[in-house]
Amino acid sequence: MKTESIDRTREIERSIIKKYRKSIWCCFTRAVREYELIRDGDRIAVCISGGKDSMLMAKLFQELKRHGKNNFDLVFLVMDPGYRRENRLLIESNAALLDIPLTVFESDIFDAVVSVEDSPCYLCARMRRGHLYANAKAMGCNKIALGHHYDDVIETILMGMLYGAQIETMMPKLHSQNFAGMELIRPMYLIREEDIRAWCAYNGLRFLQCACRFTGDCADGVKSSKRQEMKELLAMLRTRSDVIEQNIFNSVKNVNLNKVLGYKKDKVTHYFLDDYERF
Repeated sequence: MKTESIDRTREIERSIIKKYRKSIWCCFTRAVREYELIRDGDRIAVCISGGKDSMLMAKLFQELKRHGKNNFDLVFLVMDPGYRRENRLLIESNAALLDIPLTVFESDIFDAVVSVEDSPCYLCARMRRGHLYANAKAMGCNKIALGHHYDDVIETILMGMLYGAQIETMMPKLHSQNFAGMELIRPMYLIREEDIRAWCAYNGLRFLQCACRFTGDCADGVKSSKRQEMKELLAMLRTRSDVIEQNIFNSVKNVNLNKVLGYKKDKVTHYFLDDYERF
């Protein structure tokens, strides 16, 4: 890297530890500790889509390895599902600027879902996840890290209630059901999206927002979706109260089983009448 490029990279790195220490760095390290996301000897595939969240996550992992206990290994994994050339180049140029050594593999996922009419986004996401697990495992990794943040979590809770008639959340970590010995972790779990955007703006960084071939290049726009509906709903609720989002987040760890009609555990449905007469 040239001297000017190195200096810019170091400035970006310092902004994580200094200017955004409380809002980003401490939230990242807190999630790692609180949810026990990293153990000695882990080899973690940091999955990079090219968006702001996964790129920041890669830098956070680098800083953790540099300043914390050097007891884990990292692979920065990019899957190209059929990106347009300009999107692939943007990912590579951002990685070069941020000094992130990418491992890239290609797939034909975009071609595979092009003719799917029913829930192509859902199918695409599942296929991408499967490819990431398979390639990470082939490289000796026991975990994959995804860049979902705090806002993703509360949006997921709301979507489940309003469109899925269920109460559940996006978990900070979970075991893979299809790849034995593999685990998914979400170390950005406690970081607000507005703080990620602020970090990008402060450093003059531009990342992909949407690189789907079917919705178009949304690098400067917003894709319409149920998740976008949740963002707009939360923005409205935020004008009424500054604790609503935190309350939504906390609601799924304060579940009172004595005050719900039913719940599911290990694929078994329990109903409140099952043991009602015991009291």
